[in-house]
Amino acid sequence: MPNFATNPTAPRVRRPVDLRLYAILDPERARGRPLPDLARAAVEGGATLLQYRDKYADTRRLVANARAIREAIAGTGVPLLINDRIDVALAAEADGVHVGQDDMPPADARRLLGPDAIIGLTLNNADEAKAAAQEPIDYGCIGGVFATASKVDAKPPIGLDGLAAVVAASREHVPGLPVGAISGIDDSNAAAVIASGSDGIALISAIFSADDVADAARRLRAIVDASLAAHGTRG
Repeated sequence: MPNFATNPTAPRVRRPVDLRLYAILDPERARGRPLPDLARAAVEGGATLLQYRDKYADTRRLVANARAIREAIAGTGVPLLINDRIDVALAAEADGVHVGQDDMPPADARRLLGPDAIIGLTLNNADEAKAAAQEPIDYGCIGGVFATASKVDAKPPIGLDGLAAVVAASREHVPGLPVGAISGIDDSNAAAVIASGSDGIALISAIFSADDVADAARRLRAIVDASLAAHGTRG
């Protein structure tokens, strides 16, 4: 668990984050199955990072679910992040948060969560990738790459060319920052996403809507690892 006591003036080293298979657990895509069971299955299948995203639950339910998910993956070494809600991350003792461009600014999240928390930021375009150089974040997630039904207010997809452009901007302005990709990614296009420069893929439906979550994660992880091996080291 992160140390939430913070000294805003202290120097900070970016926390290493493995984005290869970033599993985003959303009850809307869980088919009514218990969230802790799905979380554990995804990790057993090879997920390297887990996020709990829930746009509809009240705060008490969010905290209870986050705690149950955290307990389900305890001891695996896979961090649990909370989407947007810094208060829920604090209450549930999660490893950090992911915020979007319209959520709490990363600098404020960092002051609240402390130097050891993982903070990720959505990057929609090259300008946002450039601006990320000023943010106390540990990774960026670029998207949406393809069309998706998992987000009701999704912007038009940027495609593989758009992804490559944002990756290039991130590499130029924030060297060493891991960057993943999200939205509409599945078995059919995961390799192409990695070939476009991404360090990993973030998925919701392709993992958690599957009949066998562990098998889906295992299959996607193999695609990512093979594509990363074929295209060399990132960063």
